[in-house]
Amino acid sequence: MNSITLTGRLTADPEVRATKTGTEFRLAVQRRRSRDGEDRGAVYVDVVCFGRLAESCAQYLDKGRQVAASGRLELDEWETEGGERRSRHKVVGDEVEFLARPREEA
Repeated sequence: MNSITLTGRLTADPEVRATKTGTEFRLAVQRRRSRDGEDRGAVYVDVVCFGRLAESCAQYLDKGRQVAASGRLELDEWETEGGERRSRHKVVGDEVEFLARPREEA
């Protein structure tokens, strides 16, 4: 079974990809604190959605918004113009639940 659910905040506004008719965004997923309470930072994960879900994400999401994204994990592999091999994991989203909005600055 290939299933993943992540909760995090968008690092930037969603990016609409016209060539694939999809919307892509990056989530900052907070790591658990260490035993002594030290903040261990975040893990950054790319999420891509298609169809009506992509349209909703592009219209209603923005930087700082908290979301829960569920889908399947995939590996992209490619070669750069310089001949270097690259790869990245991404989530192909089946569901995105819109959660808390970013805090308003005073």
